[in-house]
Amino acid sequence: MGLLPWQRNSRQSTNSQESFLENNEGSLVNKKKWSYWMPIFVALVVIGEIAFLVRLDTAKTIDSVSNSFSEAFDSSSELLTLRPWTTSTSTSATVSISSNVGEGVVAEADVSIDDGESCEEWLERVDAVKYSRDFKENPIRVSGAEEEWKSCAVGCKFGFDSNVKLDAGFGIPQQAGTASILRSMESSHYYAQNNLALARRRGYDIVMTTSLSSDVPVGYFSWAEYDIMAPVQPKTESALAAAFISNCGARNFRLQALEGLEVKKIKIDSYGNCHRNRDGRVDKVQTLKRYKFSLAFENSNEEDYVTEKFFQSLVAGTIPVVVGAPNIEDFAPSPGSILHIKQLKDVPSVAKTMKHLAENSDAYNQSLRWKYEGPSDSFKALVDMAAVHSSCRLCIHLATVMHEKEEKSEQYQKRPCKCTRGSETVYHLYVRERGRFEMESVFLRSGHLTLEALESAVLAKFKSLQHVPIWKPERPESIRGGNKLKVYRIYPLGMTQRQALYTFRFNSDAAFRSHLESNPCAKFEVILV
Repeated sequence: MGLLPWQRNSRQSTNSQESFLENNEGSLVNKKKWSYWMPIFVALVVIGEIAFLVRLDTAKTIDSVSNSFSEAFDSSSELLTLRPWTTSTSTSATVSISSNVGEGVVAEADVSIDDGESCEEWLERVDAVKYSRDFKENPIRVSGAEEEWKSCAVGCKFGFDSNVKLDAGFGIPQQAGTASILRSMESSHYYAQNNLALARRRGYDIVMTTSLSSDVPVGYFSWAEYDIMAPVQPKTESALAAAFISNCGARNFRLQALEGLEVKKIKIDSYGNCHRNRDGRVDKVQTLKRYKFSLAFENSNEEDYVTEKFFQSLVAGTIPVVVGAPNIEDFAPSPGSILHIKQLKDVPSVAKTMKHLAENSDAYNQSLRWKYEGPSDSFKALVDMAAVHSSCRLCIHLATVMHEKEEKSEQYQKRPCKCTRGSETVYHLYVRERGRFEMESVFLRSGHLTLEALESAVLAKFKSLQHVPIWKPERPESIRGGNKLKVYRIYPLGMTQRQALYTFRFNSDAAFRSHLESNPCAKFEVILV
């Protein structure tokens, strides 16, 4: 077998050393002078040590190369069966092996792992995406009244300028490359185009309505607009409930419900145009504070259509009696804090409950307990969404869509997104708080791909960053909590708020692992409460 270059150099060095020794020994025999023995003895010792070190280094090198290739082959075999972007025709070309960080690290071709670099450090580096647009330098631009949201997570400008290319505009049609937006806080029962399916068919790219299933929800709720945690005042009115209803032509049964309650001997003071029996020139919230109940009757029974009637009732510290959104319980500050007339046939039972609560102070106060102890996490998670203005959330949505489009290009589809060292694989995930834009790296190991591990990793990441939740300045001080972070939901980026808050769940750790395998460099949003 032919010798490798480093073996030939070693053999040549050894021959030269042996020749040197023979020549010197011959000289000693011929001259037989004692004065020559000492230098020759020293030379023999030095030459022996050099030869021993050369042979030792050679043996270690051969053993190291052999072990590295053996271990890397085992690791690459495992990785190739997991990577969805590796094809059977290109596996040998798309995988390279680096042996300078310990036990067989598998990496993508043309990407080496630096000496001493961990899997996490390597993934942070090679999975990074350099996007074509810097939203700080080149902000999202939307048509509308001139406004610049300096506190928004992305650069965000509204205005009219014919010399500037718009990213989005309200109404249809829009110029090519400009997204069309529908924005309305009215019920689709009166404005048909606000129906999500119809809006899509008409060509709107982005829908902003009260529906939590819309692209960018625009609800009536917010901590800034409503002092929801205002203290409860004494109930001084003789009537059980107050009503402010001015549209007497509503398409639902709210007027019949009001009349039905009166038939059941529920005394109601009406300040609106409908069934008026009190002077309507009053401050609504201050007036409601004197009543035990308020009739928060909407003009349509539509999912998520919950207006100021409901939230003003919460501010006033009265129990809302609701006709409206079939999912109104999703908006309740705590279980048992509201009464819901779903259908006209519910009127008698609701009237009975109102009388019971009015006559039993302990039961009544239990319904308002949230005012003293704070609302549920689900309520806080809902209202916290409005801590970021809908216009800013629109810009974040547009910027996110642009980034996702770039990430679908071929060069970014080849990102490794995981790193295998020996029998363990490190997965690279991204996460951001709802209302933020920039993503943070989170890493999970193959032995701990569980929902519990995900939550722990996310909390650890944000704690290390000394993260302050985006809602902190908006929430009433009494329910801001301390500095401890608490996860309410973690969900895949791109889901609607209805999915995020109420309908989506990974039903098992296996489902979560499947999601990671199917979505390399998976992105998530987290709601902190």
